[in-house]
Amino acid sequence: MDDFVCNKLTEWNLSEWIQTFKDHKVDKESLYCLEDHHIAALIPMVGPQSKFKKRLKLLKVRPSTSKTNDKGKRKLDLQGESSQSPARKRPREDIQGTKTEEEILSDVKYIMRYVHQKLPHQDDKLNKFLKNSIKHLETDKREVVGVFGKTGAGKSSLINAVIGEQDLLPSGSISACTSVMIKVEANMRNPKYEAEIEFITKEEWKEELWTLFNFLGDNEDQEKDEDYQDSVEKLSVLYGEEWRNKSPENFMDKKYFREIPEFLLSKSKILTSDTAKELSAKFVKYTRSESKEEDAKDVKRLYWPLVKCVTVRVPKNRLLQHVTLVDLPGNGDRNKSRDRMWKKVVGSCSTVWIVTEINRAASEKESWEILEESCSLMGNGGECQQIHFICTKSDSLGRSGNQSAAGVRAQILKQNEQAKKKVRAEFSKLKDVKKQFSEECFKVFTVSSKEFMRKKRLDPDDTEIPRLQEFLQDLNNSHSETLNYVSGARGILSLIQGASSRGAADIKMAVFIELEENLSLELDKVREPMKETVMAFKKCLSGGVEKSKSSCEKVLKSVLYPTKKGGAFHMILKCLVQNGGIHKTKKGKLININMKLTSCLTDSIDEEFKKTFPNEGNSGPFNGVINAFSLGTEKLMKKECENVKLQLTFLKTEEEKMKTNLNKLIRERKKTIYSSLTTTIEEKMKPCYDRAKEIRGEGTLKNMRETIEMHVHGSKNDMFAQAKDAMMKQLRDLMLEILEKQCNMMQKSIELSLKTDGVSIPDVSVELEMVKKYYNELTGSPDDDAILCSDSPGQAAALRP
Repeated sequence: MDDFVCNKLTEWNLSEWIQTFKDHKVDKESLYCLEDHHIAALIPMVGPQSKFKKRLKLLKVRPSTSKTNDKGKRKLDLQGESSQSPARKRPREDIQGTKTEEEILSDVKYIMRYVHQKLPHQDDKLNKFLKNSIKHLETDKREVVGVFGKTGAGKSSLINAVIGEQDLLPSGSISACTSVMIKVEANMRNPKYEAEIEFITKEEWKEELWTLFNFLGDNEDQEKDEDYQDSVEKLSVLYGEEWRNKSPENFMDKKYFREIPEFLLSKSKILTSDTAKELSAKFVKYTRSESKEEDAKDVKRLYWPLVKCVTVRVPKNRLLQHVTLVDLPGNGDRNKSRDRMWKKVVGSCSTVWIVTEINRAASEKESWEILEESCSLMGNGGECQQIHFICTKSDSLGRSGNQSAAGVRAQILKQNEQAKKKVRAEFSKLKDVKKQFSEECFKVFTVSSKEFMRKKRLDPDDTEIPRLQEFLQDLNNSHSETLNYVSGARGILSLIQGASSRGAADIKMAVFIELEENLSLELDKVREPMKETVMAFKKCLSGGVEKSKSSCEKVLKSVLYPTKKGGAFHMILKCLVQNGGIHKTKKGKLININMKLTSCLTDSIDEEFKKTFPNEGNSGPFNGVINAFSLGTEKLMKKECENVKLQLTFLKTEEEKMKTNLNKLIRERKKTIYSSLTTTIEEKMKPCYDRAKEIRGEGTLKNMRETIEMHVHGSKNDMFAQAKDAMMKQLRDLMLEILEKQCNMMQKSIELSLKTDGVSIPDVSVELEMVKKYYNELTGSPDDDAILCSDSPGQAAALRP
């Protein structure tokens, strides 16, 4: 007999049978081969025999896990909290023989798979709920970090250094990733480097082709204009010089897409490689907007105009397990499909990195423009909690001369601190940005990717790359995938075991009545602050409507009559009306008539919106009433008989799950509510844009201007009020949905736990005990009492560790 069998018998509280197993030479291999008649001979007593059979069966479906922790495996982390539990994780140094989170998660998944198989094949309410709950235990929330910065600022080098992949993303000094979003995440499925190329649709490219040809045809005298050159470049990289002599319909021929048949089939193209360098060489033609300086005959066809997004997956990268880094181009895109994706991703960023070279960090206009023009989309219109202003190439400030290495280092660090002060001072001047983000949200980093790699003049910590790595690791830890899963499994098993235990009907009914009363009271606590929010929004928006009506024509003139554009504005206005009032220049400058017209409305509710739907802090939406919701299950556990403890444990888990689901719903819906003001104005302005884009001939610029001005003048008395009404309706709809979901979910859970006796529900006491131990280990909670079943006190005592 080996130690494995001895340890298992001890773990299962069957140590009195160790000698018997020794006498029969049962080792690890033969343990897995035992049949029922063998077990009966080894353990003739029915009680211990049945317990052994059950545990052995469970052992067979669990994966074998090593006690040795591989270097790549992260131990249970001390930081972060579960979204489904307030219990903090405890330090792990004093726990002997613990498993990694990966091992615990694997074990509990197998346990729940085993439990799912044990559930009876019946379609009653309880069984349906249990099977569906087990199926949806897994969650995959990813934290998104958006990375902005002009070409050459060092974005690619920064990402490569932070994730430890020096050759993954091509350097901007060689090629520019214009209009192509690059997502970088972990490949947890296989050891390959992968790139998934997602294309725009054929229909979208057809539409863009017509727009490009019409734009070029109308503006042949503007060949030096940057937007004109950008249109020429898009056509040239795909079609060479052929586009100059053919009409748009000829350019959907299959011969142009032989290398990318996936585009015509509306599928993604998958590239794989064994190394980062090989993969980078493969996908660069789908991301870069200009080739290296080569002879024209050597330039290969590039496909970036057809690409919507490239997702690069790095094998088993721990920093990216639950984090996606997104290299974002400027302020959106002229292509509607790419622009929609850009807005969606920016709105989903929990953190934004703005990257610029340190020698002009405070004075670099483009970086601050990105922040100013995107802040509302990231703040009230998104879920961004932190802005990191990252000054790259910090080592370039040091000038060695006759200085020692220590002197050079000291000079670099001193100048880095000076740069940080200048950047913070610049941020403090941005009034519109500070409406969305407090100064506590804004952090400045001075980094050197080159020095982090070569370690010549600076220590690794001096480069601040480790600080960014630590930040990404904290984001991963806060996800708490294992704790969320184990907590959910504990709740489900508590419900199953509680349903399999009969009796104590009077106690269950008393608890049921009290919980129903608590639910009604808690819903009232949620309802009242919501009514106050409606009144506050209504007051703010009414003021915004009046201000919009009085100032809209002046605001419109600032767009239609710019001071410095001259004759080139004819082209810009043409683009604006062609694209619904929105245009992005080649340099990334965003012009949006609709947002300008909406500015007074959004200004009027920004403060109240931020207060109602905060991205920062832990209080949560609607002044924290969602997170404060409680049925009082913990008090009832102390007050009532332990016969309903399992049911109350399940209800506590369901309560936390409900809060998590509602916060997720609110986080997404608030983005739509905030953008509804601009959306309504866009809809109301569309008729005048449609009329303006049909204007041709002499006086086109004057006539387009007058068409837009007349429309705004005639619509202003209704347009802004309609935008206000649309927002208020969406806000009320959200509040009603929150109350309805709270009521329905908790009512259903109360009834399932206290009004359902599962006659055919299996006993899961062993599985529950194991999951509870894992839960306690993850959270640092004291060991729960043994599972008490009203009809089986002896079994509960036997299960005590």
